[in-house]
Amino acid sequence: MTEIPIGHVGVVIAFVGKAHEDVSGKEFKHGNLVNQGHKGVWVTPLYPGKHPLNTRVMKVELVPTTNIVLNWAMRTESHTYDQHLSSITVRSKDGFSFNLDVSQIIHVGAPDAPKVISRVGSMQNLVDHVLQPIVGNYFRNSAQAYTVLDFLTARSERQSEAASHIRTAIGAYDVQAIDTLLGDITPPAELMQTQTDRKIAEEQRKTFEVQQAAQQQRQLLVRETAQADIQQDMVKAERGVSIAELHANSQVKQATGEAEAVRLRAAAESDALKLRASGEAEGLRQRGTGEAEAVRAIGGAKADAYRAGVDSLGPQGYAILQLMQIIGEQKVRVVPDVSVSGNGQGGGLTEALLGMLLKQQTETAKK
Repeated sequence: MTEIPIGHVGVVIAFVGKAHEDVSGKEFKHGNLVNQGHKGVWVTPLYPGKHPLNTRVMKVELVPTTNIVLNWAMRTESHTYDQHLSSITVRSKDGFSFNLDVSQIIHVGAPDAPKVISRVGSMQNLVDHVLQPIVGNYFRNSAQAYTVLDFLTARSERQSEAASHIRTAIGAYDVQAIDTLLGDITPPAELMQTQTDRKIAEEQRKTFEVQQAAQQQRQLLVRETAQADIQQDMVKAERGVSIAELHANSQVKQATGEAEAVRLRAAAESDALKLRASGEAEGLRQRGTGEAEAVRAIGGAKADAYRAGVDSLGPQGYAILQLMQIIGEQKVRVVPDVSVSGNGQGGGLTEALLGMLLKQQTETAKK
């Protein structure tokens, strides 16, 4: 009894049996398929379970019908189909060589399992002779159209392109490509060093920008805090300015009022002075006129009196009368206090001196 485990089918290769009759059809040109009981690869696989087979004249090739993961890397799956696979070394457009880790997921349908075995002989042959060259050559060829940075920065695009190409390529072998996945990309160390330095510089620049923004925010906070602290003083100062303006306006108005009062008072005083000066001038004029009239009248009266005196006494007599009147009014002495008469012998001078001494003693005694 030959056991076919779950997740697998068995493709029977018979060495004995009926004559070979190909039933694969004209479209399948890569092998021959026969019905059960004939020599060759049976077109119908054995499904999971136990089947009575003479293993001496028949061979059963197990084909997994579950998804198979093949790794082009340093790890190997439990089915060991990828034990001979390794990372793919490629050369980029800019001349750098680097390694790619690739994982390929495939699936072989149960009805297609006999075709696969008829074409390649075994699943290991499928991996070694079909999948390995298809996947490896695709990445080696496509890498020449891209730079290393294209693989690093546009990884998903490169992966999508690879999956589409490989799906079409292995579909011709009756194998379904479920997905193609890019693993680790190992670029040259010198290139990565420049990229690392550039990235570090960029991150440092961003850090500096963030720190600068933080400092600006801190300065803004300090400024706002200081402004809030001095707000009260500003309000007091503004109120003080308003009060000072009110005081100044009040003083201006008061000074204006005082100036107006002074102006009115000066105008009134000026008018009063003008009136008083006019009155005094008029008074002086009237008084001068009166005095002039009086003087004129007195002069006229005196002139009349003089003419009358001259007419009555005559000019010489009236002149003597006026002279005597003036002497009497002015108390003019006509007779001297000491009279000296000379006899021609010098005695007159002696008598005069004696008379003067006697007069002085008399005046002293009176005092």
